[in-house]
Amino acid sequence: MTDFREDGAAALEWTARYLERVGELPVLAQVKPGELSAQLPAAAPERPEPFADVLRDLDELLLPAFTNWQSPRFFSYFAVTSSEPAILAELIAAALNQVAIVWRASPASTELELCVADWVRQLLGLPDGWHGHIEDTASTSTLAALIAARHVTGRNVVVCSEHAHSSVEKNARMLGMELRKVSADDELRMRVDGYGLDDVACVVATVGTTSFASVDPVRALAERAHAAGAWLHVDAAYAGSSWICEEERWSADGVELADSLVINPHKWLLVPTDCSLIWTARPDEWREAFTLTPEYLRTDDEAYSLADFGPPLGRRFRSLKLWAVLRCYGAEGLRSILREHVRLAELFAAWVEESPDWELVAPQRFSLVVFRRNGADEDNEALESRVNASGEIFITHTKLDGRYVLRLAIGNARTTEDDVRRAWEVLNKEAER
Repeated sequence: MTDFREDGAAALEWTARYLERVGELPVLAQVKPGELSAQLPAAAPERPEPFADVLRDLDELLLPAFTNWQSPRFFSYFAVTSSEPAILAELIAAALNQVAIVWRASPASTELELCVADWVRQLLGLPDGWHGHIEDTASTSTLAALIAARHVTGRNVVVCSEHAHSSVEKNARMLGMELRKVSADDELRMRVDGYGLDDVACVVATVGTTSFASVDPVRALAERAHAAGAWLHVDAAYAGSSWICEEERWSADGVELADSLVINPHKWLLVPTDCSLIWTARPDEWREAFTLTPEYLRTDDEAYSLADFGPPLGRRFRSLKLWAVLRCYGAEGLRSILREHVRLAELFAAWVEESPDWELVAPQRFSLVVFRRNGADEDNEALESRVNASGEIFITHTKLDGRYVLRLAIGNARTTEDDVRRAWEVLNKEAER
């Protein structure tokens, strides 16, 4: 059983202690598949156990099997931060357990979500009048955009870059839509010409591709898409947060022409995962694609439900954690952190360029550096394995023109120049082996 205050204090102490020491833990989990499962009981306990036992097993069993996304040397995928204000807000959201199926089921959750979506819209410099709400991930947000595009256009074809996120292909498959991938130019951007759009429902442009952080020519793609009667969706899940900084808005050129746009605060705005903002410039048509109100949800008030704007009916109180971050850091604090991440990426990219042993294989954009050690692909693959096995840092790879290349993505609020320098030292040490 649980003594809420006593056990709650212990859980909070565990959390604070974890955040203090996460930089000392291996970044990548140093366990083998099935190792944790072999230590877990085969069935749930018959009798109640104290919460202290849960915390004990969290330390002894689960902690070694965590890949520590909160580590300041987590440079894999797109690094994220679950900040302290957001962690506390998640606790309160879980306590309130709001299920915002219709407005009256949670007026606060519904209206706060609209509020924070509009706050972020303003911070990013997006047009007035756009409707915004929160989904769990960019995969779901893009799924909703494809559904809306098909509903509005009556067409069944999706066009995207060869470097678009895999969720575009997966969503098209789930919806039974035809996917056409377009080749990229020398700057890894989606080509604008050389293909037709007359039967296309949705063109997906990416600002900050997963592998290379390349930026598709959104303005030109929007003009072509709209001339052909197609919907233009912009996936800026990672890089879009950078638009809170004026100097990064070069990558937002043409975004004001989009029919829909997704940005993930859980990637680069210090919010824990499952907070993806989706906006549309065509809210009435978007709503038509999703509105379905069964009798048991009909009400006599005129307020609307956010369930009318996306796939799920039940909605978590996700806006609370974003609200807490925006208030506790302020726009100024968030800009400072993002600018530091970009500076650190520029610093690391300069080290790569200055070394005769390493190669920068794509321009450094935002806080991502794509590079490789001079030598064979298998050498770079083995290097990545050794680096990650050390537990010192965690990086990932991708391929460019068939070559095996490495990615270092900076995005944790706790990452310092010392952490980035340590990554460079570990890479060189392991390379020399």
